[in-house]
Amino acid sequence: MDLTTTYMGMTLKSPLVPSASPLSDEIDNLRRMEDAGAAAVVLSSLFEEQLRQERIELHHHLTQGTESFAEALTFFPDLKEFHVGPEGYLNHIRKAKEAVDIPVIASLNGSTAGGWTDFARQIEQAGADALELNVYTIPTDVEMSGAQVEQTYIDVLMAVKSVVKVPVAIKLSPFFSNMAHMARLLDYAGADALALFNRFYQPDIDLEALEVQPGVILSTPFALRLPLTWIGILYGRIQADLAATGGIHQAQDVLKMLMAGANVTMLCSALLKFGIDHLRAVERGLRAWMEEHEYESVRQMRGSVSQKHCADPSAFERAQYMKAITTYRPG
Repeated sequence: MDLTTTYMGMTLKSPLVPSASPLSDEIDNLRRMEDAGAAAVVLSSLFEEQLRQERIELHHHLTQGTESFAEALTFFPDLKEFHVGPEGYLNHIRKAKEAVDIPVIASLNGSTAGGWTDFARQIEQAGADALELNVYTIPTDVEMSGAQVEQTYIDVLMAVKSVVKVPVAIKLSPFFSNMAHMARLLDYAGADALALFNRFYQPDIDLEALEVQPGVILSTPFALRLPLTWIGILYGRIQADLAATGGIHQAQDVLKMLMAGANVTMLCSALLKFGIDHLRAVERGLRAWMEEHEYESVRQMRGSVSQKHCADPSAFERAQYMKAITTYRPG
């Protein structure tokens, strides 16, 4: 049974890839993921705000007191003393590469081109096999047009691609006026892969404290419908690879994503809920289904039920929506 797949030029032993989560913060967990069958791993994200905060703190320490007297210049602190989050992230990449043989994909999370480029280069130098850009932005400026929002994504991708040689994936939300066109623009801009989709974490309100509260709700298998739809539509229409993320809990979810056209399937909530060893159960289920249905390889099934190859392409479009609404009967 051949489970191998390709992703951003890398040959992976299977399509099972743990996505960015707190689980990857521990080197022992990375080893456990590899032992349980992970084909690659995406490290937890370093946030743009952490890079910005480091620069602010560094500037403060380098300039504090320098106007007092000339001798203060001799008390400049060593730069290495003020590397906190970012430097720790680079060290984590180095340790991860020493600990496991599977590809290690670093992750940057932000919303502007900002200082990503310099740190992206450092991530490459630290040994990361690839880089995932998680562009998470919620436009609230009523004067900002959709074209400006889209250009932000393009600018971030092109800025990073201009300074690194490792493959770059971009993880984005589905909230564009034309998701297919946005995917094509990112493809033209050099994206090696699109990860569909990042989660939109809406806040809640505490009625007693009268405060807005952040909250994390783990995904359910129902969440896979959205990436399934768009991967099925985009397969064969863009050059970039496709990573499915969101709602992947069981082998059946992996199979559906592969048939829609995904190169890899990324698991997060399922591992947080059931543990890292859940990867073994997913792989067993994948192999069992393929054997029962006489599939010899992942490549054989990939994209077989995409819009490109589907007997009913309208299932991915409006006609199927109308059919579902008009034929549904309660009970």
